[in-house]
Formats: sequence, structure tokens, C-alpha cells
Amino acid sequence: MSTDRFSLEGKVALVTGASRGIGRAIAIGFAEAGADVAVAARTEGDLETLAKEIDAAGRKALVIPTDVRDRNAIQAMVDRTVEGLGKLDVLVNNAGGSNFMSPVVSLRPEGWDKLRTLNLDSVFHATQIGAQAMLASGGGSIIQIASVAGIQGAEGLSPYSAAKAGVIMMSQAIAKELAGSNVRVNSIAPGWIDTPLNEWMTGDESTLREAERMVPMGRIGQAEEVVGGAIYLASEAASFVTGATLVIDGGQTA
Repeated sequence: MSTDRFSLEGKVALVTGASRGIGRAIAIGFAEAGADVAVAARTEGDLETLAKEIDAAGRKALVIPTDVRDRNAIQAMVDRTVEGLGKLDVLVNNAGGSNFMSPVVSLRPEGWDKLRTLNLDSVFHATQIGAQAMLASGGGSIIQIASVAGIQGAEGLSPYSAAKAGVIMMSQAIAKELAGSNVRVNSIAPGWIDTPLNEWMTGDESTLREAERMVPMGRIGQAEEVVGGAIYLASEAASFVTGATLVIDGGQTA
């Protein structure tokens, strides 16, 4: 098979949560693979810096400050992508995360709601709106950044685990619905990755060593190590792949 099938030349991608970490790495990787990229997050300054790197790779960048917890903002994000770059071929729902841990017996209901809204509800809204745009233009690829916490429940992270498991199951169901319409829907489930979201772990030597012991490869991953999987799922190389979950975790869930 020609490696040309991995090219994103001529495609338009939209990446949420693109200001840092995995989202940022994917946006740059997509540009290097040939795509024009709309980048969305709440922090406009970081997006502007990212846009300069995409421009330096010879591709068009579009900065769209967005709060994915707001459906109207998601609709505007997709509309601006289509208006500014001409279409939408690839959507990466990367925005999400958890900024706290709590045992379930002391978990506040509003904490549960907050993480569900950010990690599951936002993905539903973006997937629905993105799929509508793709159906109108003949197809596309939707990639959800889930987590191994959605495959194996993570202690102290019950709302996050539930939300990420919901993303994976929801995506499988939607993939079946859209399979005959040339819109593919897949998930990536990263394990421990060295990103700003995980600074609470990487910044503490003993906590980092404990995390590394959970990984058969003996280390945590880098954001750039998720990019290849995203390029694959976005490209024609994955033309017969839908409803799948690609685990990138150094063997943690093996």
C-alpha cells in the first residue's frame, strides 16, 4: 500500500482542546501531513502561537476560541471552519480532562455533572454538529480522544471514567449509524501521557515512578506518540475502519 494513503493533503481538520498537550500535537501533525487546520480552545493567545506553527508548515490555520461546554459555541465553531476553510473533513474531539480526584462517597454531585458535561456531553454535541456538516459534503472522519480510564475504571476518577466509557460506546453506536454515509467515527484511548493536564503527576517524582510501574514499557508517553494514530484514522489508510478504539498506552491495559 502506498504511503500516500496516509497523506492529509487537501483535507480540512478541526481540533478542539488544541492549545496544549495532545490536541496541540495533533494539530501540528495534521498540518505536517498536509491538512489545513482550524484550532479551538478557550485560550486565544495559545491558539495564535499554534497557528504560527501551522503556517510555518505551509498550511492554513484558523483560530476559533471556543468553550465546548456551550452547544451554540460548538455550532459556531463548525460553521466558522466551513466558512473559513471551505469544508470539514476531520474532527478531533480532544477537549476534556479532570482537574480533581475524589472517592465516590465524598464526590459532590456538581463535580459529577461538571466532568460529564466537559467530557461526554460536549463530545455528543460536537459529533452531532460535525457529522451534519460532513454528511452535507459527502463524508469525513470523526476522532474522539477518550482514555484508558474509559476501558478500565480509574480509582478516584469515577465521573471521568464513566464519561470516557460513554464516549467510546456512543462513538461505536454512531459509527454504525453513519457507516453507510462515508462518515467514520473512531476513538483513541491514550494512557498516561506527559501533558500539562498531568503535571500533578509528572511534577512529583514518587507519583511519576508509581505511574511508570503501571506501564509495561516502563515510562509514560509523549503527546507526539498519539499523533500517528490520529493521522491514520483521519486518512484514507483507515478507509475501512469505523467504530474502533485505538489504545495507545505502552501496554497498560494489555
